[in-house]
Amino acid sequence: MRWIFTIVLALLSIGVWAEDDCVIIKDGKAIPLYGKVKIVEHFPDLKVQIVEHFPDLEIVIVQHAPDDCGEVQLVESFPDVKVQIVEHFPDIKVRIVRAFPGMTTEFKRRKAAGQ
Repeated sequence: MRWIFTIVLALLSIGVWAEDDCVIIKDGKAIPLYGKVKIVEHFPDLKVQIVEHFPDLEIVIVQHAPDDCGEVQLVESFPDVKVQIVEHFPDIKVRIVRAFPGMTTEFKRRKAAGQ
């Protein structure tokens, strides 16, 4: 009985660890999908398309402490990520929401498969 509890605890800890992995790999660089973001016209870290349906990531724009997956604070200086808003060929598709930000299930599956 004790080994079942150990296995369940191990599986839960693996799930929590995987949930905290809120990054996208582009050109060998891990780019966080949260934090301070500056919108630029040239030389972005990520190209983002804002969509209403089938997003990869749902984001919430916050004023302070963008520490969780999908939380974004718009800044003009010292950004964690530089983003260019595009209409075609994005690196990631996002939907702006009021609550419950994070990666969608389909995006997690594609990311785990290495696509």
